[in-house]
Amino acid sequence: MSTTQSERLRGLLEPLVSKRGLDLEEIAVTPAGKRRVLRVVVDADDGVQLDTCAELSRAFSEVLDETDAMGGAPYVLEVTSPGADRPLTEQRHYRRATGRLIKAQLTPEAGGGELTARITGVDDEGVDLEVPGVKGRKPTTRRLAFDEIAKARVEIEFNRKAAQQPRPASAAKDAASAESAAAAEADPTADDDENEEEA
Repeated sequence: MSTTQSERLRGLLEPLVSKRGLDLEEIAVTPAGKRRVLRVVVDADDGVQLDTCAELSRAFSEVLDETDAMGGAPYVLEVTSPGADRPLTEQRHYRRATGRLIKAQLTPEAGGGELTARITGVDDEGVDLEVPGVKGRKPTTRRLAFDEIAKARVEIEFNRKAAQQPRPASAAKDAASAESAAAAEADPTADDDENEEEA
């Protein structure tokens, strides 16, 4: 996807996302056989519900049908929330991951190497972390500025206590995928009618 197309799509879709109190995290157009997939990723502090994704999908389709932003070739529109493995690149990503375990690659200025720790707090300058103790030692605390983190992702924890479970954004994504698959199986032309532009 060209920079110009990306900027135009963001200009069209972002107001619809912001109007609902959400953040537009990503727009991507990828080839899929004879058609393309326009994937729009949205997020919010308390997650994104399946109904919201469906509502946005309809709103996006209306706007895109009125413009030539996607050109004349057929495409499928996919509206989703971020997966658990998405990179943490913005302050809001770290804030939403508070309480979660992350794996961060540190910059040379921060000593380099990799650090696995739990986010305990986030502000405008950086994050407060709890570093797990090794071999029975107590956890320690550490402060990292955002510019000391080269890249970071949330670590999936299969044995987390129920009280510490994160917001169910991925559950909504899985449900959306399941519903889309079921709808496509029931009527293979349904998505084409709703999400594709006529050539």
